[in-house]
Amino acid sequence: MYKGERFNSYTHLIGCIGSVAGLAVLIYVAAGSGDPWKIFSYTIYGLSLLTLYTFSTLYHSFRGRLKQIFKKLDHIAIYLLIAGTYTPFTLVTLRGEIGWVMFGIVWGLALLGILLDILHKNGNRYIQLGIYLIMGWVAVFAAEPLLNEISVHGFVWLITGGLFYTFGVIFFVLSDRFRYAHGIWHLFVLAGSISHFVTVVQFV
Repeated sequence: MYKGERFNSYTHLIGCIGSVAGLAVLIYVAAGSGDPWKIFSYTIYGLSLLTLYTFSTLYHSFRGRLKQIFKKLDHIAIYLLIAGTYTPFTLVTLRGEIGWVMFGIVWGLALLGILLDILHKNGNRYIQLGIYLIMGWVAVFAAEPLLNEISVHGFVWLITGGLFYTFGVIFFVLSDRFRYAHGIWHLFVLAGSISHFVTVVQFV
């Protein structure tokens, strides 16, 4: 494993370990609320975090055929994480008609992206990025009700997480040109995940 890949794997190994603790916290908080929707959505969110960081770590830890398998799973897990992150906001914060519509749109886009990844052996990176970004920012259509429900502070945490992910894409695109660019992208992903985790636990 060359230096760049070590950096890539170590950065998301931190996320993997953090996700285990995060899942425990999410389940504890949700169970304490007694709300079945919160228990369900928090669990989905926590599992999506753990899935993403696990497959990303494995992808950057192996070579050859295993690397290609985990690469595909890593890309699929990104769709799952974005949709999983939306789940508490759509089923707990918004609920109702707008919540279910948003839930359907985001999970529908996730399934579309996963299907495209499965059908195309070497998926187009820019199509993937396009779907990721559309999924990530479709929340703007529910900005007003979200702001009303999670307060200004919660909304700032939510938007900050989205900005971390979005600006991190710059380094994702530069991955083939600069050895450590992908690892820097991972750091932006970690920052985005932390911001959204705080939003979910404190404001949803």
